Amino acid sequence: MDDYKGTIDYLYGLQRHGIKLGLRNITEILRRLGDPQEAFASAHIAGTNAKGSTAHALVSILKASGARAGLFTSPHLVSFTERMEVDGAEIPEEDVIRLARKVREAAGEMNPTFFEVVTAMGFLYFAEKAVEWAVVETGMGGRLDATNSLSPRVTIITPVALDHAEFLGSTLEEVAREKAGIIKENAPVVVAPQGPEAMRVIRARAGEMKAPLHVAGEDFAFSITNRGAEGLTFDYSSGSLALNALRVPLVGDYQALNASLAVRAFELVAGDAGEGAVREGLLGMRPPGRLELIRHEPPVYLDGAHNPAAAEALARALEGLGMRPVMVIGVMGDKDVEGILAPLLPLAEGAIFASPGYGRSAPAERRLGSARALGYEGETAPTVREALEAALARGKPVLVTGSFFTIGEAKEALLGAAPSRIARLGEWQAAP
Repeated sequence: MDDYKGTIDYLYGLQRHGIKLGLRNITEILRRLGDPQEAFASAHIAGTNAKGSTAHALVSILKASGARAGLFTSPHLVSFTERMEVDGAEIPEEDVIRLARKVREAAGEMNPTFFEVVTAMGFLYFAEKAVEWAVVETGMGGRLDATNSLSPRVTIITPVALDHAEFLGSTLEEVAREKAGIIKENAPVVVAPQGPEAMRVIRARAGEMKAPLHVAGEDFAFSITNRGAEGLTFDYSSGSLALNALRVPLVGDYQALNASLAVRAFELVAGDAGEGAVREGLLGMRPPGRLELIRHEPPVYLDGAHNPAAAEALARALEGLGMRPVMVIGVMGDKDVEGILAPLLPLAEGAIFASPGYGRSAPAERRLGSARALGYEGETAPTVREALEAALARGKPVLVTGSFFTIGEAKEALLGAAPSRIARLGEWQAAP
């Protein structure tokens, strides 16, 4: 672990320990490091979809308010350094090397997972950088996720849907119970609209923890006033705040909800929330891989729609834009493939299936078979890069989707980056 490559090799080598949901290891590692998570205030975010966009919105508002703010997200698309930011700057590679060594030494005889080590690194980094606030996204679930070692000032639960059934449960109630596990005593919780099964669980947990509940559509609301290829404009209102013509540089109606969740969380912890900070912060948010426009001629969009609920939201956004792109699609083998493809393929000018170079990905030919079972045709390509080249050759708008691993490889291809270790070696606890 004397250089960056060796450090990354070590970190991904920890996948041999698999997924160990639980807080015992991370709690002990953090204790040995001096409990760095107690050095800053935090906002903790769980949910099946929209965690990343909501986290980016909140940290952008906090920065605009003058706070020194850290951001912890997963997975990364191209570089491991994307996972930890302070004031918008990614962690330097030399700090990744140093912190990985420090956490490894602290772990000693324990066999920590990849995500336990990375979580400890993130909290230690934020403490060293003297951040005032850290916005932290869970990796998987919430209740037993390593990030749940935090004692947050506010929690946010984004839309809950079925995903990772083998770990989180096969019903919405079971999944919601895991997500609601981040709710802490007396800490307010901001919640996106949920299905009745999930909302019952969240309300019960909030009541048990005496955590004030703030539900979108009930305790605060938003109304979209304009949609365009350059983003959204919406009005926001709560019992104590009304802001008109807020703008986010993102497409998709769901981004107005994500931004509103962030505004409400900021309002709760900032007291007299500054209108200027909210406006500036939302306008400056740039979450990667969420209908991200990465090239203009022809337009290329990246979106990590990795489950049916995310695919349905993406389809609604495409319909709103009146767009029929050529789709490059790569989906992991453990996902509900037909549930992901069903809302998207009717909007595709054509579909090219490819497999990202990652262990859980399924052969492109199998994905083409799923499309044919739904009544659609397409073609396959040996790699995501070749699929992207074939799509670009058609001279039409292109959408790369299906998994964060797929869009990560596409982003590398477009930016000319070196091959990503996320594609070759993968990750477990922080899988999307």
